[in-house]
Amino acid sequence: MSFIIVLLLIPPLRKLAFRIDFVDKPRKDVERKIHKEPIPLTASYAIFVGFMATYLVFVDEITMKTVAIIISSILLLIIGTIDDWYKTHGKDFPSLPKMLVQVSAAAIVFFAGVSFEGFYNPLSGEFVNLPYALQFVLTILWIFGVTTVINFSDGMDGLAGGLSTISAVTLFIVALTKGQSDSAMLAIILIGAAIAYLRYNKPPAKIFMGDAGATFLGFMLGVIALDGAFKQATVLSIFIPILALGVPIFDNIFVVIKRMMQGKPIYQADATQVHYRLLHSGLKPTQVLSFLFLISVCFSLFSIILLMIPV
Repeated sequence: MSFIIVLLLIPPLRKLAFRIDFVDKPRKDVERKIHKEPIPLTASYAIFVGFMATYLVFVDEITMKTVAIIISSILLLIIGTIDDWYKTHGKDFPSLPKMLVQVSAAAIVFFAGVSFEGFYNPLSGEFVNLPYALQFVLTILWIFGVTTVINFSDGMDGLAGGLSTISAVTLFIVALTKGQSDSAMLAIILIGAAIAYLRYNKPPAKIFMGDAGATFLGFMLGVIALDGAFKQATVLSIFIPILALGVPIFDNIFVVIKRMMQGKPIYQADATQVHYRLLHSGLKPTQVLSFLFLISVCFSLFSIILLMIPV
C-alpha cells in the first residue's frame, strides 16, 4: 500500500514542483551539487503521505506512540520543507533550528514510550534497567544521530533511499525474528515507501526527497530500531541496529572527526562523505552505489548473525 501511494503521488508532485519553482538548482560554487539540471524537491510529501496513510490503516489502535510518531514526523516535515525552500533560493538554512526541532521530535517519542531502557546482563541473565535520565539522553542521541546521518548521506542519486531500504529490511527481519509485530509493520511500510521513491530517484534522478524526506526516513529508522532491535537487547544485540545503519553511521563519524580536526563546524556541508570521495576517485555513480550498497548489505548480514548469538 505504501509503495503504490508513493508511486502514484510522485508524478503529480513533480509537476507541481516545476510549476511553483520548488526545485534544487545546480550551483557551480557548491562542490556537493553534482546534478546539472533543476530537480524537484517534493518526493518527501509522497513518502510522508504513503507511510502515514498505510500506518493509520493497519495500526491496531491509536496509542500515545502513534500520536507521537505523527506529531514528530510533521515537525520534521515542516522544518525540512523550510530548509528545502532555502535550497531553492540558493541559500543554506541555519543548522540550530533544525537541530532543535530534531531533538524535540526525539523527545516527543521518548515521552510516548519509545526509548532505550537497558540490556540483559550476560553473566546474571537479569535485565539492567538504566536510570531514567540516561535513557532520555541515549534515546535522544540515537534518534538525532540516525536522523542526521541519513540526511548527510543524501548526496547523490539513489544513495540515501537505497541505504535506508537496506537498513529497514534488516530491522524488519530482526523484528520478525524477535516477534515484534509493531516494529515489523513500521519497517515494511517504510520499505515500500522507500522502494517506490527509488523508482524515480535512481540515477539519473527525476526527483529528490530533500531535507524533509531524508530526515523523516532517518527519524523512522531510529524509532523502529528503538522499538524493536534495541528493546530488551543483550550485550551483543545492542550492535545490531548500529551495524544495520553501518555505512551512514561510520562514514559520518569519519566526516565529523575530519571536520573537527580541520577546525570546521560539524554541520558545515562539504564533499567529504564517502560517496563524494569515491566519485572524485573516478568511479561512476552506479559503481559508487553498487559498492556502498554491497558494504551496507555485508553490515546487515553481520548484524543478523549477531542476532543468532545468545549473548
